[in-house]
Amino acid sequence: MSPELQSSVAAVIGAACGNAFRIASLRPVGGGCIDAAWRIEGGGLHFFVKAGTGAADRFAAEADGLSALARCPAFAVPGVVATGTGGGCDFLVLEWLEIGASGDAGRLGEALAELHSITLPRFGWHRDNYIGRTPQQNTPADVWVDFFRECRLRPQLRQAAASGAPELERAAAELLAGLASFFPDGQPAPALVHGDLWRGNCGFSGGRPCLFDPAVHAGDPACDLAMAELFGGFPAEFFAGYRARRPDVGGDGVRRMLYQLYHVLNHYNLFGGGYRDHAGRLIQALDRRLHA
Repeated sequence: MSPELQSSVAAVIGAACGNAFRIASLRPVGGGCIDAAWRIEGGGLHFFVKAGTGAADRFAAEADGLSALARCPAFAVPGVVATGTGGGCDFLVLEWLEIGASGDAGRLGEALAELHSITLPRFGWHRDNYIGRTPQQNTPADVWVDFFRECRLRPQLRQAAASGAPELERAAAELLAGLASFFPDGQPAPALVHGDLWRGNCGFSGGRPCLFDPAVHAGDPACDLAMAELFGGFPAEFFAGYRARRPDVGGDGVRRMLYQLYHVLNHYNLFGGGYRDHAGRLIQALDRRLHA
């Protein structure tokens, strides 16, 4: 962390806390693959700081998402201290939580079910945000199928076409047109969802389940479960804990593939490689079910 960045971070912490703050120590910590991150200490206080170039809107969206997750008392969520700019980059300051990977997976599932019990008037969100570093549209909508088509699948398919995989957009044309057929029993209620629920975005702090790095919106709760199943890392106890509280949520296998397609497309757009073929296989499988 440059001296200029240290000075700016200390200034915004001091303004937020109401007292002058001086960084006594800092050390780099894992903050994901996008930004640099540090644990800083001063005057007996500890904070988590992440910094990146051109990241002001992304950090504002993250702060907004964390504040939304904090509405659920079942989770420990890092408190937002401040955002700012200094030393040629933008930064986000959060409360420091000691977070570990080990804990009661069943309790984590129960906490997620409690988060999903928070319902909102419409699908979407009051602002756009990000999934990883990909912009995520959240234009409010009354119809879930319309929201998922226009704010989730279509933007990812267009980006994939621009990135060198136009066949995915062509192959998905019928799928987009027939999306409503996958919801014969009507649409879900708009629930507060984390939006990017893989194992690296949750943990345990002081024995409590903990969430961070959100891509929040009001959507189908089954979206979080589909993401949790996509890349592994969640044991059976997690899903059992969730379904003990909300046995009606989960969707069928077709809907799970539909929600996973969004994340696989995003991974192709971020990382390329085999995610292109994975997305193609999901589209083919969904098309077969569409015509079954």
